[in-house]
Amino acid sequence: MILPGMGRAQQGRDPNWEKPTDVRIRLTFNDLVLIAALYDSPSARDLASMLPLSLKIEDYGSSEKIVRLPRKLIEDGSGPFGNERPGDLCYFKPWGNLALFYDDYRWDGLIRLGRFDGGYEALRVRGEYPVHIKRI
Repeated sequence: MILPGMGRAQQGRDPNWEKPTDVRIRLTFNDLVLIAALYDSPSARDLASMLPLSLKIEDYGSSEKIVRLPRKLIEDGSGPFGNERPGDLCYFKPWGNLALFYDDYRWDGLIRLGRFDGGYEALRVRGEYPVHIKRI
């Protein structure tokens, strides 16, 4: 049983309650640019602390691209969320990859880090490319 006060205290850790911060990141690949607003979470702050990064972006399945990070992110305060939608920037907990979604998806092992601003159509370009990720 959860007490009413405890339920409200937990809302800050529920990914469905995440709010964008003023922290933005830029992903550049294949002469294309994506901008994402990060949420206020330990995992998103950990990602921001790693920037800038020069890695590789590649196709994965039919709804996303992935970027393999050099190390796993902090997973404190993460939990399942049920309002998945294209444009989400997520983290695959089991593999330690960024997942950039451009189509519908559902997966329990994700942490949502933020959302893309101004569209995510660049993710539909098939292929593998060097990607530069930096805080703006």
